Amino acid sequence: LRIPERVQFRYRLDPVDTEWSDAGTRRQAYYTKLRPGNYTFRVIASNDHGVWNETGASFSFRILPAWYQTAWFAVLCGLAIVLIVWMIYRLRLRQVAATLSARFDDRLAERTRLARELHDTFLQTVQSSKMIAEDALREDTDEKRRQQTLEKLSIWLGRAVDEARAAVHSLRGSTTEKNHLSEALQRAVEEHERPASMSVIFSAVGDARDMHPIVRDEIYRIADEAIRNAAAHSRGSRLEIELRYANDLSLRIKDNGQGIDPALLAGGREGHFGLQGMRERASRIRSKLTVVSSAKAGTEVTLVVPGTVVYRYEHPTLFHKLNNTVRRLFHPSGDDDIRPD
Repeated sequence: LRIPERVQFRYRLDPVDTEWSDAGTRRQAYYTKLRPGNYTFRVIASNDHGVWNETGASFSFRILPAWYQTAWFAVLCGLAIVLIVWMIYRLRLRQVAATLSARFDDRLAERTRLARELHDTFLQTVQSSKMIAEDALREDTDEKRRQQTLEKLSIWLGRAVDEARAAVHSLRGSTTEKNHLSEALQRAVEEHERPASMSVIFSAVGDARDMHPIVRDEIYRIADEAIRNAAAHSRGSRLEIELRYANDLSLRIKDNGQGIDPALLAGGREGHFGLQGMRERASRIRSKLTVVSSAKAGTEVTLVVPGTVVYRYEHPTLFHKLNNTVRRLFHPSGDDDIRPD
């Protein structure tokens, strides 16, 4: 100890170090990132003649864990992860169940509508045809009257065929192919029987865009019902159909016929579900349905479907997301407007 600057040091920190570290004449030791636990710091030294003190000195200490290093925190993290995974799993199950339920409800609603249509049209027509046939089979019927009855029966059976064809037509997946809504509407015009004097003008404005199949099919069914009503009841000479692709999808069907009675336009015909079905379909796809009718100008049906609902976006932009959110806030269940002029 006569020459302290020649004293050599070695140190070791148990249980971090496995061997002695030579510090030379340096009198400091540095350790970083020590984990919580118990430690023993050992030091040995030698004099200027190189004689080492093998016993040395030691100092024991303990580093307390931080709150995020405790066992209870690790257990809580594990439980939180398990809870989050379970919640995600439950949420996914609810989404799947809601989707299936919505599909089943749509199918049930469609079957109910078809059952009503068959009851109101097809079955009544068949029943009337049966009564006409029974009248023709009466023994006291003369040949001329029987001929007239058979002609009437032929007309009624033809009407029954048309009504059955219309019911089957509504079951077809008419718009399952990609971007063929315009072609499907043109086929609907051709398949519905209309007066020979009625001319049809069809126009599609804008480039066809990829649409969600379910929304596209609802649009088609609304249009099909409007076309069928115009062809069967308007008694007009002109039918205009316009399909417009823009930020929103718009569809306009207009005839120059006799219009719809205001009472029927507001509440619908008792036992019939044409207008009511159109409104329900428009509401399901959060669209705006407008029906304007007058005896002088005919009937005009307009359907406007938000682009964020009908169009497919491969990579939705922030604008589309915000626009969709705003529409859901202000129009949670769609909108329809029916006005008699």
